[in-house]
Parts: sequence; structure tokens; C-alpha cells
Amino acid sequence: MKYFTGIDVSLRSVSICVVDEAGEVQYEGKVPAEVDLIVAALQRCKAEIMQVGLEAGTLTQYLTYGLQKAGFEVICLEARQTAATLAAMRNKTDRNDARGLAQILRTGWYRTVHVKSLESHQVRALLASRKALLARCVDLENELRGLLKIFGVRLAPHLAHNRFDETVRAAVSTTPELNTCLLRCSMRARCCTRPT
Repeated sequence: MKYFTGIDVSLRSVSICVVDEAGEVQYEGKVPAEVDLIVAALQRCKAEIMQVGLEAGTLTQYLTYGLQKAGFEVICLEARQTAATLAAMRNKTDRNDARGLAQILRTGWYRTVHVKSLESHQVRALLASRKALLARCVDLENELRGLLKIFGVRLAPHLAHNRFDETVRAAVSTTPELNTCLLRCSMRARCCTRPT
């Protein structure tokens, strides 16, 4: 007999429901949203689980690759279609959502979502981090420009990031009152946030 598993994912926990080919509930449970605990719960079920289905969301990659590594066939369900189907249920709870996901999986009335590789997410995280650091670096440069204007030091409007430090240091070296702790801290913070 084939068994289908629906997992309703929350940030901290997941609700699990396993149904058979006839749609009868064989197992229900709730565990923390950790792959090893989910795998342990599915193994306690003692059923030959054919597919595990979950909605696309923030923990999709983590759970998908973890469950696949444990030997399960994971199907990521398109969130909008699934939400519309689950909205027809009378009582909207995590337990009932897991049961609904298992039934959707059993009937085959779903669209799958492609789950990107971990490598592509690593590249995306790197680019997002670099963008955030660059934005902070520009903010600090603009703050320093504003502080220097108070003392009559006007920097060129188009100054390359790699030339900014030496230009500011040259301007500050001639005016001792500018070489204060605040300015030194701002320069040091800018150097630390500058992406390479």
C-alpha cells in the first residue's frame, strides 16, 4: 500500500499527517521544524511512505534537501494553489492543513515548484550580503562628506570607493580638529564594511 505525507510548516514546528491510498489517516503528529526530528517521526509511522509534500515557503530548501538526503521523495507544492484548496476546509488549523496537504498529494491535484540548489542559494546569499555592505559603505561615505562640509572640506562629487580613504585622510591631516575619535571611528567602520 502507498502512503502520502503532508507537512504543514511553521517557523518553529511542523504538523505531519500520513494517509493511505484510501485517504484514511494513519499517523498524525507535531514536531519541531528540524529535519532529524521529522525523519524520526516519519520512521515511527512504520509505513512505506511514497511521497512527502509541503508548501513552498521560507524553510523549503532546508527541509527539502534534508528529507531527500534521508531517502524521501519530496514534492514542493505551489503555495497559491494549495492555499486556495485548503481555504475550503471548515476548521483552519495546522493539523487540518497537514491532513489537507496529504490528501492533495494523494489525489495528484497539485502543481510542483522547482526548488533551487543550495549552491544557487549560497551565491544569492553572497550577493545579498555584498549589496547590504555596499549600501552601508555608501551611507558612511555620505555621513563623512556631511561632517567634513561643516569644517569647510568639500570632497569631489564623484570619488571612487578605493580613493575615498586617502582623499579624506589627506583632507583631515591638515586640520587637527577634524582628526577626532568620531571621524576615526567612522573611517574605521567604513573600511570594515567595504566589500572586496
